[in-house]
Amino acid sequence: MKFQIFVTLLALSLSVSAQDTPADTNLIDTASDTSLVIVAPVTSLIAIDHNYDKGEIIDLRWVPSIDDQLLDGKVLGYNVYRIVNNGEPDLIAELPPSTTSFQDQDCHLDSVYSYYVAALSESFEANSNRTAPISTEREWLNFDRKWLFLIALIVGGSVILFITAARRGTKLFVRKIAGLEAVDDAVGRATEMGRPILFIPGIRDMDDVQTLAGLTILGRISRVIADYDTRIFMPTSRSLVMTAGRETIKAAYTAAGRPDKYSDDMVTYYTDEQFGYVAAVDGVMVREKPATVFLLGAFFAESLILAETGNYIGAIQIAGTARPAQLPFFIAACDFTLIGEELFAASAYLSGEPMQLGSLKGQDVGKAIAMVVIVAGVIAATIGEAWDVPFMHDVVGWLSGVFSTR
Repeated sequence: MKFQIFVTLLALSLSVSAQDTPADTNLIDTASDTSLVIVAPVTSLIAIDHNYDKGEIIDLRWVPSIDDQLLDGKVLGYNVYRIVNNGEPDLIAELPPSTTSFQDQDCHLDSVYSYYVAALSESFEANSNRTAPISTEREWLNFDRKWLFLIALIVGGSVILFITAARRGTKLFVRKIAGLEAVDDAVGRATEMGRPILFIPGIRDMDDVQTLAGLTILGRISRVIADYDTRIFMPTSRSLVMTAGRETIKAAYTAAGRPDKYSDDMVTYYTDEQFGYVAAVDGVMVREKPATVFLLGAFFAESLILAETGNYIGAIQIAGTARPAQLPFFIAACDFTLIGEELFAASAYLSGEPMQLGSLKGQDVGKAIAMVVIVAGVIAATIGEAWDVPFMHDVVGWLSGVFSTR
């Protein structure tokens, strides 16, 4: 009986050993593949046609691999593949970990696209499911800019309204600008003293709006000079400005009925070199001793040199520029200074022409709207931060987007 029990136990032992042998083999195989780092693919991959474009952008969004969201993330990055018209996949982007979106900006209206994203580890690439086929569309209207369009519509309508009112004889209020009010007196003083007038249009070419504004004022000054029969000198540092200055002064003399009094020698060209031009103009000031000096245009480091020389010879100086860095020098050394946009408003101010006056007043409406938006944004931001009102933060975001062009 004992012998039978011993044989039975021996048989059971051999059976267990035989069953354990394959398991041991599997453990060995698994151990041999420990270098393979498997990661999970991304999920919820979608492709969406980008809104308000020319039909050339598709937006991709996805949820990152679960192995990318862990503290010891195994994902090294993502590869984005594109399939055009059921063709072969093409790698179009290599992205870093934690990326959740991508824009394909090289699409065409006549093609069909699908995409998949591969999560990368050191030795493994896990592909996501492909997106549904998608094609792009072109949108003609960008409704994200509707508020900007509305503001432009209001400003444009205001310009038309004010121009119409000015043509009907309605007197539009324009704030007095001291520097422009003094033009007639400055020219009259030069006439009484028998000394010339010096007009300096800055050192920039005709592509600068400040130069154009200065030449516009020159037309009005030249008309007064022609009426008073006073001499004018206009040294320039650009040949095109010289030509434009001659035409402006000639037209003013012709309009005044004295075309014979005009001479091309009134406008001269010296040099394009900044300080060479300044030295030449300072020489003219010291020799001719003009009674009145106009500095209207774009000025840089030479502004103080010119203004101090004019102050030294005792001339009345009327200056104007839109460059903030030079305004302090003009304010300190000149009698009158046109600050910033006063230089650009001078044409409408001097001429009183309905078209220009209407445009000026219409722009004021746009500035008023901008000021209201800025003040409302400051108040909303202050309330949101001081009392922690989430709604006010939303208001600030909305107001920030009112003038956005993106």
